[in-house]
Amino acid sequence: MKDQIRLLIVDDHELAREGLKSAFIRGGMDVVAAAKNGAEALKLIAEHEPDLVVLDIRLGDGMDGLGVAKEVSKLLKAPKIMMLTLHDDPDYVRAALDAGATGYVLKDASLNELCEAARQVMAGGTAIPAALLSSLLARPDRQHDDELALSRLTPRERAVLDHVAEGMTNKAIARELSISPATVKAHVERLIAKLGVADRTQAAVLATRWRERQG
Repeated sequence: MKDQIRLLIVDDHELAREGLKSAFIRGGMDVVAAAKNGAEALKLIAEHEPDLVVLDIRLGDGMDGLGVAKEVSKLLKAPKIMMLTLHDDPDYVRAALDAGATGYVLKDASLNELCEAARQVMAGGTAIPAALLSSLLARPDRQHDDELALSRLTPRERAVLDHVAEGMTNKAIARELSISPATVKAHVERLIAKLGVADRTQAAVLATRWRERQG
């Protein structure tokens, strides 16, 4: 991960954009641009190639944040995506993850929580409030045969998955398990394929849901 995260803010309220810009700068990050709507966001992303896009879900003009996230995810050099919103609804969390976001932070988060979430997302982890994650896991339509899926994993893959579920980066997992980051990356890619999920975020959700059921 780069020493200073280059990020782009997308929010339709000027005061919110300015407040977020100030907060991230105080947190040691480089705000390369700020957009007020989806069309402007996509233009500025192409121009500045940020590391991270911080998106509000509701944008007042044209494409909403979820639509922007889907378009950004298609880019060859796609930045990481973190949703920053007032909506503490599990449906929005699920939609954000499906759109390609790996972070979902509420606007009442503290400066430290906001910046830590950005760093966690940039390091390859996920950032979702615990209460929202629990609500998401409790949904009846999320009840899959996790035991069968997890049984496909080797002991090493399961150990890596446990750490992924804790939001740890590949480098942190490598240190914990005394293996190389490249090996961790290979394990993550294999366990994602075995679990039949799209990415490490969905793998983490599956693992956490299983832990919840086991009590």
